[in-house]
Amino acid sequence: MLAADYRGPFRIRAARKPMPGIEHPQDAILRVTRSCICGSDIHLYRGLVPDTRVGTTFGHEFCGVVEEIGSAVEDLQVGDHVLVPFNIACGQCHFCKQKLYGNCHEANPAATAAGGIYGYSHTAGGYEGGQAEYVRVPYADVGPLRIPAWMDPDDAVMLTDVVPTGYQAAEMGGIQTGDTVVVFGAGPVGLMAARCAWLFGAGRVLVVDHLPYRLAFAQRYGPAEVYDFREIDDMALFIKKETDFLGADVCIDAVGAEAAGSALHSLFGKRLKLEAGSAIALHWAINSVKKGGIVSVVGVYGPTGNMIPIGNVLNKGITLRANQASVKRLLPRLIEHLQQGHIEPKALITHRLPLEEVSDGYHIFTAKLDGCIKPVLYPNDGR
Repeated sequence: MLAADYRGPFRIRAARKPMPGIEHPQDAILRVTRSCICGSDIHLYRGLVPDTRVGTTFGHEFCGVVEEIGSAVEDLQVGDHVLVPFNIACGQCHFCKQKLYGNCHEANPAATAAGGIYGYSHTAGGYEGGQAEYVRVPYADVGPLRIPAWMDPDDAVMLTDVVPTGYQAAEMGGIQTGDTVVVFGAGPVGLMAARCAWLFGAGRVLVVDHLPYRLAFAQRYGPAEVYDFREIDDMALFIKKETDFLGADVCIDAVGAEAAGSALHSLFGKRLKLEAGSAIALHWAINSVKKGGIVSVVGVYGPTGNMIPIGNVLNKGITLRANQASVKRLLPRLIEHLQQGHIEPKALITHRLPLEEVSDGYHIFTAKLDGCIKPVLYPNDGR
């Protein structure tokens, strides 16, 4: 089969690889019809995530058609069109029973922190990802969800990660009616977090980035007030001036390890890799939120440490909330929002490419070329 093949930092290609097979009675094999390139895939592509091995197939956002099922699979049938949450969950462990599907203890038992994620390094279980014509899906009765006949597959694939992650970012913020919410990062997750903040009753939504085309998109899609951090000398002071010198009620870090805005953090976190990426967006969030406010973190960082102003967290009485999105828990609510027209997932897709052009897709997305917000690959001609 054809699949994305990681060859080292900034090197990926489409190559022929062996077909996946049933390895456990609860497995299914999926013929992939759509697979997104995620902003967190760029962390892998740049070499920022430990134990990202040459030969890995990336891709944790995908949907497709069931081609084969294991002997213990009861809920799925061959031919079902399904979307697959990015987190791999057994459905039975201590954490899954709490609906913390992103923290499943069985899917990645060797790790003390990360759960199981498709195509996201051996740190996240070593599973092959969905940027391929076919993919093995473990615990097939737990994660996959049949795509309703009325749903556009382009919307469906966005429900595997981007939409639930953005929604959970707003949810973890504990947004109250009239709150001022600041979202750092105007990538797909940040845009969705801004959009979803309104669903929780936000009174103002501000988005901070530095790319003009992304800020223009955020202004339209959020809709949100937008600010270029290159024009701001002191982020915390700027946010305070915008909020009667109180600070934002909620700040959301939707950037993670790739954050620009600080030469020092970029040097230590991205170039020398002495930290788990550049944490400047998290600094801004902590320093810009009000006393007693909430900082929600969905931007991805590596498993090593970062220098952050923990003293400010304590002295300001900040609540810090973070997790991988619990996709399975959120899907019923998100499907309702989609039906009611409250969210427009496929509107984030700007680039559609065949799987053969996966290398171009990564380059365009990483280099922020051609107004790229969200690239989607179409293995098997999207069928």
